[in-house]
Amino acid sequence: MEDQGTIGVLICGAGAAGLTLAIDFARRGVSFRLIDKLDAPFAGSRGKGIQPRTQEVFEDLGIIDRLAAVGRAYPPQRTHRADGSHEDEQIIAIAPPTAAEPYRTPLMVPQYRTEAVLRERLAELGSAPEYGRALQAFEQDTDAVTARVAGPDGIETIRCRYLIGGDGGRSFVRQTLNLGFPGKTLGVRAIVADMVLSGLTRDAWHRFNEGDMARQFSLCPLPHTGLFQLQAPIPLEGDVDLSTAGLQAFLDARFPGSGLTVGPIAWASAYSMNARLADRYRVGRVFLIGDAAHIHPPTGGQGLNTSVQDAYNLGWKLAAALAGAPDSLLDTYEEERRPIAADMLGLSTDLLKKAEQGDMRRGREVHQLDLGYPASSLSLASSVRQGPVTAGDRAPDAPLQGAGGQPRRLFDLLQGPHWTLIARETDAGSLPPPRPGLRIHRIGPTGEFQDAEDHLGRIHGMADGDLLLIRPDGYVGALVPETESARIAEYLADKP
Repeated sequence: MEDQGTIGVLICGAGAAGLTLAIDFARRGVSFRLIDKLDAPFAGSRGKGIQPRTQEVFEDLGIIDRLAAVGRAYPPQRTHRADGSHEDEQIIAIAPPTAAEPYRTPLMVPQYRTEAVLRERLAELGSAPEYGRALQAFEQDTDAVTARVAGPDGIETIRCRYLIGGDGGRSFVRQTLNLGFPGKTLGVRAIVADMVLSGLTRDAWHRFNEGDMARQFSLCPLPHTGLFQLQAPIPLEGDVDLSTAGLQAFLDARFPGSGLTVGPIAWASAYSMNARLADRYRVGRVFLIGDAAHIHPPTGGQGLNTSVQDAYNLGWKLAAALAGAPDSLLDTYEEERRPIAADMLGLSTDLLKKAEQGDMRRGREVHQLDLGYPASSLSLASSVRQGPVTAGDRAPDAPLQGAGGQPRRLFDLLQGPHWTLIARETDAGSLPPPRPGLRIHRIGPTGEFQDAEDHLGRIHGMADGDLLLIRPDGYVGALVPETESARIAEYLADKP
């Protein structure tokens, strides 16, 4: 096939990260293609935890309620003993929403269903993944990347301004760039399988032989399905029979007399756990996202969430670069996201060690609400203002009231691909002029929104006369007094 002209971005890998990036591009009007070497979408439940911060991202993308409809909060853990008794414990912290944090409980959604919802949203925006198309080679010059893609119709040459490697832990893109992927194999091999099972109730996450790495296993009911997910450590060497008969024998050997009966297997895999981080996230016009950039053990549910937030960070920056922003803006992707992945790798590894001893409790440390970019070059510090929220922090939500009398949330004002400037009791003459990609909202008796209960003051630390600039990805770019409004205008000048 012939070159069809230069597009904005070629995304390789239609997993959760690639789909998130594609949705962001589609709503911004960026030209892109999303390809995957698989012939069909991934069919397993591997990454099933959607953390609160990712739920906020999915609200912005317009899919949080759809995900909640096909998911549920994590059930209690039920530890079964050999004598037939058991004990229940809620190991995943469940907390009610607050004004600042509308999502505070992880949501369990099988990965294949998360990705199906993402594909549905992408279809609404007029795009779809192209399956059965494998990247075979690419090279870049000063203006673009030329990629060779093998597909149903032969070899296609695609010319794109930027190439994204979201193609998994064995990333062809990363290997072609000759980037190191240092880290370690964690000495744990495991199986995961989605299967029909009888003999257990669906009101708990069932665990057997806790603390015994040679015999322990768990069976988690997958919401709104007839399936359970089996997870279990296995020996580092040797073949594993993942058939129905093989998994039946596996359970019988580990918990004789349990009465569990294995039915059809929907998906199964055996894998070794790794913790690895790419040396770089960017080489020229080529970027890595998701598992291509970092691989986590599954403990703590950090991998898929970190991957989605990679895409959420990169999308607006690439769109801005395509619209004329300086190339240096793209360097902030690695600057901001690579340290986050390093921290999450450490957390996942620590939780794995605890899990090996039977401690499966999870709290706020896995929610990702407290992650941010305070040291980023994009964080414009105030010379006079210090408070609970500073530049680089995640912007908390807050209840407001519209001048028309209806309740509103700060997150309602943020939803979409734009920058948002919140001006509290400020002089209209001090505000930047209107411009594409920036929405300005005045708060106060004469503004379009009111904050009668001072949520912005208590939650964000805003005083009268303050300006709060929030990035397209929901992080604070600046919180400054109106006397420093010129700094806001200067900050935004090169960010179309």
